[in-house]
Amino acid sequence: MSKIILITGASRGFGKLWAKALLERGDKVAATARNVENLHDLIEEYGDAILPIQLDVNDRDACFAAVNKTNEHFGRIDVLINNAGFGLFGAIEETTERQARAQMETNFFGLLWVTQAVIPVMRAQKSGHIIQVSSFLGLVTLPVLGIYNASKYAVNGLSETLASEVKSFGIKVSLIEPNGFSTDWSGASAVQTEANEVYTPIKQAFFESATPDTWGKPESTTKAVLALIDSENPPLHFLLGKIAYPGVKQVYSERMAEFEAWKEVSAEAHGH
Repeated sequence: MSKIILITGASRGFGKLWAKALLERGDKVAATARNVENLHDLIEEYGDAILPIQLDVNDRDACFAAVNKTNEHFGRIDVLINNAGFGLFGAIEETTERQARAQMETNFFGLLWVTQAVIPVMRAQKSGHIIQVSSFLGLVTLPVLGIYNASKYAVNGLSETLASEVKSFGIKVSLIEPNGFSTDWSGASAVQTEANEVYTPIKQAFFESATPDTWGKPESTTKAVLALIDSENPPLHFLLGKIAYPGVKQVYSERMAEFEAWKEVSAEAHGH
């Protein structure tokens, strides 16, 4: 049976790629974009199977309206893919208030509004799958991406909590945690801080550490994402790409060793 899927940020990158793959196999997709003209090719090819919706996820009322429109149009929402987001590159010291707030507004609050809007729909259905496009940088960090890291850590904390709250309603939650992929994320859709030269060596080291192999091929992700959507028992954390796993494993091993080394001091602080 075909699924009804709502995807935010579907005008390019992962969102557009996955929307096309879902439409291709016969699913119906409500695709949101700040500029729906970028969905024109999909509308032309798939007609009524796609519902284009203009949406800026920073507008909470518009997020609720988009979810309601999808539900009314297709009769249900099986899967939400919260994909809208962007990357802010720069050292934490360099970041302006406006840049920091804009990063959190889209990556965290925008995702929260769409999530809040879809929960009652899925609760009434007694089924649904909320898929948050986070990042492996919601589990580990890299320099030069401090506020982005923070936004994805926030998404992970929110979504892990959500999973425990909505499980009894038949709603599943998954976090897609991609490593770097050669989408527009680090190019056209990225925002840069104004450079302070003291961070030049750190930035150079960061950019030089990436080999051509570091960046995954976006089109190679569709099979994995379709498998996640079709899974009866989807994972809460789903790493995407081959760089994420060794990176996360190393950091988590080091973290456990550090907890272990300080555990007696920690326990004494409890008082009894």
